Parts: sequence; C-alpha cells; structure tokens
Amino acid sequence: QVQLVESGGGLVQAGGSLRLSCAASGRTFSGYTMGWFRQAPGKEREFVAYITWSTGYTNYADSVKGRFTISRDNAKNTVYLQMNSLKPEDTAVYYCAARNGYYGLVPAIYDYWGQGTQVTVSS
Repeated sequence: QVQLVESGGGLVQAGGSLRLSCAASGRTFSGYTMGWFRQAPGKEREFVAYITWSTGYTNYADSVKGRFTISRDNAKNTVYLQMNSLKPEDTAVYYCAARNGYYGLVPAIYDYWGQGTQVTVSS
C-alpha cells in the first residue's frame, strides 16, 4: 500500500520561503517519477515540478522555474520542494504524487496522491 504524506505547508509573507516534504512508503520507488502539483480555489490542479527517483532528472513549470527546487533523499524515501521568493499567486493546496514511469506533466497519469498541504502567501 503506497502512502504519500506531505508536510511543511503554512502561512508565509511574500518573498519568504517554505520547504515541503513528501514521505513515501509502501514500496521501492526505483523507476518512479515523483511530482508536486498545486490547486488553488476555483482552479484546476496544475503541475509544479517532478523528479525521477532513479536519475534525479527534474522539470519545472515556467511559473516556478528559478524559485522552486525539487529534490529527493533516497535513504529517507522523501521528496522535497524548496520554495523561495514566494508570491501570493503561489497560494494553493500542494500535492505530492507518484507514477510508475518516467516524467509526467499531467495529473491524470499519476498513480498515487498525498492528502495535500496548504500554502498561503500573504501580500
């Protein structure tokens, strides 16, 4: 049973930083891609970043490129999203997701999801 548990969300002022964590359990994730997505009220869930578990290859949405960094700690089975220079438009529920395969920009192709963690950026 795969479980993804996010943590690290909260309230921060514009320009501040947060680090989200996603603790993964239930299987080995070699060959998997781990993604971060976000969903603001009234909007569709959108891609933020992904990392391939085996090679560490990363990809980012244009809106976060240069501000966010995704990484993983294989020993801890944990994926991180370091978010710097936060903007009010980054406010959303952030979800961690996993898919058996490489890459993935679309939520529908991910197999497992966490419960989400709220990030609120005040202006």
